[in-house]
Amino acid sequence: MNIRKSPGLPRGFPLSPAMAAPIALRPLAPSPDWDADGGDSMPLAGGPLRYAAFEIFLHGPDVVCVTRAPLAALRRWAAAEGQDVRELVEATLAALSAPRPPFAGLALDVPRVVGIVNVTPDSFHDGGAHATAAAAVAHGEALIAAGADMLDIGGESTRPGSAATPEAEELDRVVPVIEALAPRGVPISVDTRRPAVMRAALAAGARVINDVTALGAEGAMEAVAEAQAGAILMHMQGTPETMQREPHYDHAPYEVFRFLESRVTACEARGIPRRLLCVDPGIGFGKSLFHNMEILSGFSLYHALGCAVMAGISRKGFISSILPGTPAAARLPGTLAATTVAAAQGVQLHRVHDAAEARQALAVWRASVGPR
Repeated sequence: MNIRKSPGLPRGFPLSPAMAAPIALRPLAPSPDWDADGGDSMPLAGGPLRYAAFEIFLHGPDVVCVTRAPLAALRRWAAAEGQDVRELVEATLAALSAPRPPFAGLALDVPRVVGIVNVTPDSFHDGGAHATAAAAVAHGEALIAAGADMLDIGGESTRPGSAATPEAEELDRVVPVIEALAPRGVPISVDTRRPAVMRAALAAGARVINDVTALGAEGAMEAVAEAQAGAILMHMQGTPETMQREPHYDHAPYEVFRFLESRVTACEARGIPRRLLCVDPGIGFGKSLFHNMEILSGFSLYHALGCAVMAGISRKGFISSILPGTPAAARLPGTLAATTVAAAQGVQLHRVHDAAEARQALAVWRASVGPR
């Protein structure tokens, strides 16, 4: 992908005719220059945060032009470029600012904590700790008591370098746990990439499919569409076995955005409405430390897809890349710091191992923002 930075919004830039939405906008943190340009601002995903400047991606036939501008200047430029461009910009702004509908029954007016239940012997942090159905159910109940709004139950490790788990074994791990936890009063998500596991999990009481391949397997979209279940679409470059060998991007946040956009569009075409979808840019899945930090600081871009946004950053290896030698068991402080960075960009769902600690960190962040 040919990326070119521009000092300002270019006049007459040729947008790609092959793309339905060749303009993407990433809301930026507040700037003292806004008031000098009219003080125009907008809410982010219907929440308490307001933004008035943007990183702007203009996708042409041969190059992607990247620049920054306040909202008022962006609107003036779009009006000068003509009706088609103005409508594209306003449609993107509307997607960024509209309140999100509930996801799996959860209102998204506050950040939500999604507790991780790994029914596996080999997950990178707690592998083996909850490998039996009884231990996993007890852990799920403890997460609910600690304030988890949703549980994400997985029976296959997708840590870097991991091999696939046999389908029958994955089913044996997750189905009894879902059946036991589904009546506990919080929505259940199943972390799987297999359509057969998706169908069995939904029949057992799960309401959401969390798929590291963004429903890429044959039959996955049909399984979700038939049940009208929720789906979390994640980006991964490569496979768990290969993803960390030599990941490469020209602009990681934007390339991930375009991938997720294509998956949202494909889901809608197969009968899964956008209100049932959530996107996750997949930190740690086929990304270097630099790519992960780009995405962490660029989470607000993904609101332009008009879906809920999830951050899956809990105890991941990028923390030990910043502070070498930090094992997964000691990465909670880094997790909480990254969680508040994501929350400050409007991320609604936070997938974590430590529900009580994440809930407290998000409550403090929320209090610091206050109603606006």
